Amino acid sequence: MERDAAGVLKAAISGILALIVLLGGISPSFAQTSPAQAPAAAAPPAQVREMMQLMQTPEVKQWMSTQMATAPAGGSAAADQMSVLSGLLQHARRHVAMVSDAAMTLPFQIGNASSLFLGEIAANGWPRMVAQFLAIFLLGAMVESLARYAFRRRRRRLAAMAGMHLAPRVIPALIFAAATVLALLSLGWPPLSQSIAIVCVVALIVQRFTICLGGVLVDLIGLARAEEERQGITAPTMPGRVVALFWYRRCATFVIYFMLGWAAIQSMEPLGYSPSARLLVGYILGIGLLLIAIEAVWSRPHKDEKRGHGTSWALTVYFLLLWSLWVAGFNWLLWLGIYVLLLPRVLAVSTLAVKSLQQTEASFLATRRIATVLLDRGVRALIIAVAAVWLGHMLGVGADTMAAGETMVDKIARGVIGGIVILLAADLLWHVIKAYIDGKLLDSSVDGGATDEERARRARIQTLLPIFRNILAVVIAVIAVLMVLSGLGIEIGPLIAGAGVVGVAVGFGAQTIVKDVISGMFYLWDDAFRIGEYIESGSHKGVVEAFSLRSVKLRHHRGPLTTVPFGELGAVKNLNRDWTIDKISLNVKYDTDLVKAKKVIKQIGQTLLENPEFGPHIIETLKMKGVEQFGEFAIEIRLSMMTKPGEQFVIRRNALAMIRNAFKENGIEFAVPTVQVAGDRDAEVDAAVARYAAHARANGEPAA
Repeated sequence: MERDAAGVLKAAISGILALIVLLGGISPSFAQTSPAQAPAAAAPPAQVREMMQLMQTPEVKQWMSTQMATAPAGGSAAADQMSVLSGLLQHARRHVAMVSDAAMTLPFQIGNASSLFLGEIAANGWPRMVAQFLAIFLLGAMVESLARYAFRRRRRRLAAMAGMHLAPRVIPALIFAAATVLALLSLGWPPLSQSIAIVCVVALIVQRFTICLGGVLVDLIGLARAEEERQGITAPTMPGRVVALFWYRRCATFVIYFMLGWAAIQSMEPLGYSPSARLLVGYILGIGLLLIAIEAVWSRPHKDEKRGHGTSWALTVYFLLLWSLWVAGFNWLLWLGIYVLLLPRVLAVSTLAVKSLQQTEASFLATRRIATVLLDRGVRALIIAVAAVWLGHMLGVGADTMAAGETMVDKIARGVIGGIVILLAADLLWHVIKAYIDGKLLDSSVDGGATDEERARRARIQTLLPIFRNILAVVIAVIAVLMVLSGLGIEIGPLIAGAGVVGVAVGFGAQTIVKDVISGMFYLWDDAFRIGEYIESGSHKGVVEAFSLRSVKLRHHRGPLTTVPFGELGAVKNLNRDWTIDKISLNVKYDTDLVKAKKVIKQIGQTLLENPEFGPHIIETLKMKGVEQFGEFAIEIRLSMMTKPGEQFVIRRNALAMIRNAFKENGIEFAVPTVQVAGDRDAEVDAAVARYAAHARANGEPAA
C-alpha cells in the first residue's frame, strides 16, 4: 500500500508539470473531440487480440517509445495529466472497494479469530490465561501504588533537591513499566496470546508515560508561572494552569484512545484478519479520534468568540478532510497534513518545557547550559528528524530505493530528507559548542582571578575563544552544506576544486584582507595582547575590547573606540604585561640635607608597602636613587618604584602627597625659580633727607 502511495505521489508530480505545459499549448483538435466519436466498448475480436499481442514484442515497444519521445509536447502533457488524474481516482476507488469488500467478510473473520483465540485459551486453561492477562494489566498499577506510598514521606526532600522535583512522577512510571515487562517475561505464553500480550504491554507503557510526561509538563508550567507572578512580570510567558490542564487532558485522552485502537489492530494480525479488515477497523476507530479532536477545538478555553467560531469550523473541516484522505488511501497526504498542523505545536511545547525547566529555581538545568541546549535543540532536532524520516518512509523513500537508484524523484526526496537530518545535526552540534564556549567565557571573567597567573590565563581565554568559536561556525556550516549537496547527488569534488581556484583569485584581489587575517593569526600566536590590556601602536592606543578575524577594537581612555586592522598595527607596545617602573623627579634647595631626605623617602616607601590597598600591587617600593643633576636653582633627585601594570598611577598620586607632607614636617623645602632685584635705594633716601633738611634750614623751619 505504501508503494502504491509513493507511486501516486510520483505520478502527481509528473502531472503537475504536465498541467503547466498543457495550459500553455494544448492541441485544439483534442479540445474539439466529442465523446460521441469514441468507439463503442465491445469485446475485442481475434484480430485485435493478435494486434495486442504483437504490441508486446520488444521491437514494437521500442518503436512506440521512439515515436512517443518525438510526439508533440501538448499531446504528451494532456496524456500525462489524464493518466495522473485517472491514476489517483483509480487508486481511491480500489482502496475504498477493498475496504468495502472487507466489511462483507468481517463477520466471518471475526468468527474464525474468536474460535482460534478461544481454542488456544481453552487448551491452556481459562483460569491460567485470565490470570496472566490480569497480571500484565494490574501488576504494574499495584507496584506503582506501593512505590507512591514509599515516596510519600520523601516527596518534599526529593522536591528540594536540584532537578529531583520530577522524581515523584517519573520514578513511579518507570516502576510501572518495569513491573509490567517483568510480568510479561516471567509468564509462559502460547503463540497467539504472547503476540497479543506484547502489544498490550507496549500500549500500557506508552499510555502511562504519556500521563507521566504530561503531568510533569503541567507541574513545570505551574512552577514557572508562579515564579513569574512572584517576580511581578506583567506579561507572563507561560500559559495558565487551567489552559495547561485542558490540553493535557485532551492530549492524554487522544493518546490513550489511539494506543487502544493500535493495540486492537495489531492484535488482529496474528488472529488471521486480512489487511483490508484491519484497515476497516482502523477507519471506524478513527472516528473516535476525529471526535476527540473536534471536541477539543470547540471547547478550548480563552478563545475569541468572533474569531474562535471561524477557526473552529476551519479546523473541523480540516480534520474531516484528513480523515477522508486516510479512508481514501492517501496516507502520505494524511501525514503531511498532520505535520503541517501538529509539528509547529509540538516544537512550541518542547521549547515551553525547556523554558519552564530554566525558570524553575530547583531545576537541575538552572546552571547547566549544555544540558539545556541538548534538551532544547536536541528534542527539537529529534522531533523534526523523526517526522522527516517517517514521511520519507510513507513515500517509499528508503534504503532499498537508495540501492536501486530508480528515479530522479527518489534521489531528490532522499537527498532532501538526508539534508534535513544533516542540518539538524549540524545545528545541534553548533549550539552545543557555542554553549560550552560561552560558558567558558562567562566563567573566565578577568575580574574574578585571585592571582596574576590566573588573571593572565583568563585574559588569554577571553581573547582566543571568540576567534575559535567563529572559525568553528564557518567549518561546521561548510561541512554541512557539502554533505547536503553530496546527498542530493551533486559532485562536490569539482566544487571544492573550483572553490580553491576562486579562493586563490580572491586572495590576489584582496591582499589587504589576507594580510590582516594572517597578521592577526601571528599576533594571537605570539600572545602580543589580550582582552582588557592597554596597548600602543603608532598613533593608535587604548584598551583591547574585542577581536575579529581581521581587526582589533581599541577603546581610548577618553572614550573613542577605534577599529584597527591587524595589518596596520606594526610594533605593539603592551603597557599591561608583567610589571612597570615609575620614576619621579623632585627639585630641592642646595642647602637640603640629602641623607635626611633619603631617610624620609624610605619611610614613605615602607608606609606604602604596609598599606593594604597599595601593598599587594607594589613589587619594589618607593626608593631614592640619588642626585640626578645640579640645576640652575635646585638639586634634582630621582625616585623610582616597580608596580603591577596599571596600578602605578594611583600609587604615584598618593606617594607625592605623602612626600609633600613629610618634607614640610622635616624642614625640607622644594626649590622653585626666584627673581631678585638689586639697586642703591638707601643712598637715594639719605640724599633726599639731606636735601629736605637743608631746605628747612634755609627757610627757618625746624628740621624733622
